Amino acid sequence: MTSLPTIAVTGASRGIGADIARHLAAQATAGDAGVRLVLTARTTEALEELSREILDASCPCVEVKTVALDLADTGAMDDAAQALWDAFGHLDGLVNNAGISITGPAVEMSAADWQAVIDMNLTSPSLLAAAVGRRMAECGGGRIVNVSSVAGSRALAEHFAYCTSKAGLIMAGKVLATELGGAGVRVNSVSPTVVLTEMGTRVWGEEAKAAPMLARIANGHFAQPDDVASAVAFLLGEGAEMINGHDLVVDGGFSAI
Repeated sequence: MTSLPTIAVTGASRGIGADIARHLAAQATAGDAGVRLVLTARTTEALEELSREILDASCPCVEVKTVALDLADTGAMDDAAQALWDAFGHLDGLVNNAGISITGPAVEMSAADWQAVIDMNLTSPSLLAAAVGRRMAECGGGRIVNVSSVAGSRALAEHFAYCTSKAGLIMAGKVLATELGGAGVRVNSVSPTVVLTEMGTRVWGEEAKAAPMLARIANGHFAQPDDVASAVAFLLGEGAEMINGHDLVVDGGFSAI
């Protein structure tokens, strides 16, 4: 790795992605270690605002660049990987966070909605991870963390495409870990339960809908974005060197019940 680690975060304009970026910058500032962040989303307006916020709160050794990418364009992932790579000329880490959710009964889901979720949550992040992973392997290694979901291992009603996409993303990471581990590239995933982002609150904000889900979480509450950010930061760090091809569940005990 370079003396100043360079990490790209997709879907960084809000929610979990923004909190991951803030967490990585705060961690680097606290350790006086520094980090280079490449933040990406469809448009850069919110990214630029986040960049200013992070730089104002960070030490001088934290650097931020923003890149506008449409990750729904599944055929452009190699170009996307190159754009992220070129921001600082290297990547030590990739956090695949961008995703969408379209809910409703499976029997009523349209082919267009199904494809939109699969493209954004499975095809694009998998191909992006492969493209970045290849570059990392050629340069001595790196770390990739895919933000999946407990819905990738536990069926949730009215989450037909979402559950399918997240299950596929977990397995895609395991395959990449198997293929690239020998070249020093570690690929893992983080799978939270409901996270109270804007999207999570929109889907699970109604008390009647949330109650059955909360009853299955041993901790008795949903996750916050920083819970996920902490897990991602751990997997990106030196202390996780022997963790590869793993799905780190951040679910408050949901999977234990």
